[in-house]
Amino acid sequence: MSILESFWGQVVAVWNAGILGVELGPILAAILVMFLFIVTRGFFTRIILKFARRLAARTKTEIDDMFIDALDRPVQFAFLVLGLFVAARVVSMSVATGDWVDALIRSLIALTIFWALFRMVEPFSYLIDRLLGRLGTPVAAQDTLRGFAIKLLKVLIFALGLAAVLQEWGFNVAAVLGGLGLIGMAVALGAKDMIANIFGGGMIFLNRLFDRGNWIRTPDLEGVVEEIGLIATRVRRFDKALVTIPNSQLTTAPIINFSRMTNRRIFWKIGVEYRTTQDQLRAIVSQIREHIHTNDAFETDPERVSTLVFVDEFGASSIDIMLYCFTKTTNWETWLDVKQDLAFKVKEIVEGNGSGFAFPSQSVYVESWPMGQPEPFPLAPSAG
Repeated sequence: MSILESFWGQVVAVWNAGILGVELGPILAAILVMFLFIVTRGFFTRIILKFARRLAARTKTEIDDMFIDALDRPVQFAFLVLGLFVAARVVSMSVATGDWVDALIRSLIALTIFWALFRMVEPFSYLIDRLLGRLGTPVAAQDTLRGFAIKLLKVLIFALGLAAVLQEWGFNVAAVLGGLGLIGMAVALGAKDMIANIFGGGMIFLNRLFDRGNWIRTPDLEGVVEEIGLIATRVRRFDKALVTIPNSQLTTAPIINFSRMTNRRIFWKIGVEYRTTQDQLRAIVSQIREHIHTNDAFETDPERVSTLVFVDEFGASSIDIMLYCFTKTTNWETWLDVKQDLAFKVKEIVEGNGSGFAFPSQSVYVESWPMGQPEPFPLAPSAG
C-alpha cells in the first residue's frame, strides 16, 4: 500500500505541476472548451449567416448577399478565435504566459478583420462598376479600372493587416518604416524596375492608353490585351501566343490602339492601261466616286473623313487612279467584306468603260543590229 500511495503522490505532484506552472486540470478543461467550439463552429456560423441572408433577401440589391458570402470563412475563423479566448480564461497562467496568449489572440482578431476586408474587396467591385456606369465609362474601361482598383485595395489591406499583427507583437511599425528609409536607396536601386513598372501601370490606368480587349500594336508585338496588372500587361497575339510585357516598356514605346479607330481606311492605286482615253478615265473616276458616296458602308462626311478619287500619276506601265476612302465599320471581317465588294465594283466599272488593268511590262527598241541586218528566212533561191 505504501508503494501505491507513493505512486499516487507522484501522480498528484505531476498533476499539480502541470505545464509551465499551470495545473493539468485547467489545461484539459481549456482543451475541452476549444474542442466544443470546433465541433459547434459550423452549427453556430450557419445560424448567424442564415439570419444575415434572410435580412439580405429583403433588399432588392445583390451586393449584400455577395458581402455575406465573402464573410463566410472569416466568420467561421472568428468563432474559433472566440473559442481560444474563452479557453484561455479557464486557465490561470503566469503574467508572461498570459501576455503571450493575449498577444496571440489579438493577432488572430486582427488577422480575421483584415481577412474579412480582403475578401470583401471583390464584392466591392460591384459598387465600382455601378459608379463607373453612372459616369458613362465604356464597358471595356470599366473592366480595366475595376481590376486595377481591386489589386490596389488588396495590396493596401494586406500591408495594413501585416502592420496590425506586427504591432501586437511589440514591433514599432513607425520605427520599422523609418528604418526602411535608411536603406531606401539600396531598395530603390534593387527594385527600380519593379517601381518603374508600377508607375507604368499607373500611367496606363490614368491616361487610359488601352483597355482589356483592345487590339494594340507596339514595335515589338501586336495582339489583344487580356489583362493589365500592376507590374505587367498580358497581350494575346493573333497566333494565340500569350506575351507578358512590363508596363514600363509600354509607357515608353509608341502604341497604336486599333480598337479606338473611328473608321477603317482603304487606300489603293488602281493602274489602268495607257490606251485608256481621257473620256474613259473621267467616266471611271466619276463612277467609282459615285459608288462610294451612295453606298451606306462608306463614311463620306467631309467633317469626319476625306474621300478622294482622282487620276494620280502616269506610272511606268499604267495610268494610276488614287482611291482613298473610309468604311463606317471598324470590324476587321466586315471591313474585308466591304473592301472585297468595292474591288468587284471597281473591276466592273473599269471593264464596263472599255478599259483594262495594266500590268508591269517592258518594251525594247533596237535601232541597229551590231552584226548587220539578219538574212530573211527562208533564203531566196539563187538564180541560175
